[in-house]
Amino acid sequence: MIRKSGRILTAVLTGVLAISLVGCGSQNQSQGQSSTSGTQQADQAVTLTGAGSTFVQPLLLQQVAEYQKSHSNVTINYQGGGSGFGIQHLSDSTIDFGATDAFMTDDQLSKAQGGKVLQLPVALGAVTLSYNVPGIPEHIKISPENLANIYFGKITNWNDPALTKDNPDVKFPDLAIIPIHRSEGSGTTSIFTHYLSAISPDWNTKVGSGTSVDWPNPSGKALGAKGNPGVAGAVKSTSGAIGYIELAYALQNKIPYAYMLNKDGKWVLPSLEGASADAASFQIPDDMRVNIVNGPGAAAYPISGFSWALVYQNQTDKAKGTALVNFLNWALHDGQKLAPTLSYVPLPDNLVARETAMLKTVTSGGQPFLK
Repeated sequence: MIRKSGRILTAVLTGVLAISLVGCGSQNQSQGQSSTSGTQQADQAVTLTGAGSTFVQPLLLQQVAEYQKSHSNVTINYQGGGSGFGIQHLSDSTIDFGATDAFMTDDQLSKAQGGKVLQLPVALGAVTLSYNVPGIPEHIKISPENLANIYFGKITNWNDPALTKDNPDVKFPDLAIIPIHRSEGSGTTSIFTHYLSAISPDWNTKVGSGTSVDWPNPSGKALGAKGNPGVAGAVKSTSGAIGYIELAYALQNKIPYAYMLNKDGKWVLPSLEGASADAASFQIPDDMRVNIVNGPGAAAYPISGFSWALVYQNQTDKAKGTALVNFLNWALHDGQKLAPTLSYVPLPDNLVARETAMLKTVTSGGQPFLK
């Protein structure tokens, strides 16, 4: 069962996250993790700026709030904006860290002005197909073929026979389908379109996958919205709408979402267990760049993905580098305890160990922050 968060995050999800955090004046040693060298003096203030993924923003907010209980004098400002926004500003070195649900490509990495970028998975979650159709159940079934045809614009009404075939006990209304998609470069879009490309050769050939695609819109009814909060809001306020959003947003906004037919032919709802089962079937390479959609397994939920923190391996500002490495080290260890409360999967211990080793390669003037 998914545990729903008791907190209302909608207001903060649409704007800038600016929370004062405890700094790294004293060495912070989480259970089972390395201590941090080069920490700030207690009276030294440091401000970090990040931007990018709205997929991970609910978890990041909670991690920041918990971190501030035992630390002071580091301020973290985080603006959502979408994964493409985070990648661009990290590449331009106008922020201290980025967050993305679509790993940076070789071409993007080559254009990063600050040198080598490390990509650290910080969250694992599921993408729902959420809808607003009066009079139907909270969870209907949408097959891969039908989903692709909805976004192709070939299935245009909720009472289409293809949908009723999978839901024989549901009386669908005569209501136009309004497909909602992201309007900006989005890692959630990358997860969703990689899934569509995996299950539909036509989609793979004609539309493809990525943070931005040329969305089919033959009926002229498809709509774009910014961020996971924007898509959630558009679905909730538009009769007949369907859209893809991270599970936390569906739960927090009480938006119905669909069963999906996985690779093993099982109907599954998005869940922590389903996302974990999907990820378990993939080998994660040394650079951490992997798409995990449509994995095998009876329990696997097929539209799942990681969110990565983006950091430069060489930190030119020692104080900022210390603060950033300390926070990420905490988030990968103690901070994972917060993941299930917001419907994210805690990262497995073996992956956290590999990422901790990567953090130990982050340096300033050739000196590592973690030992």
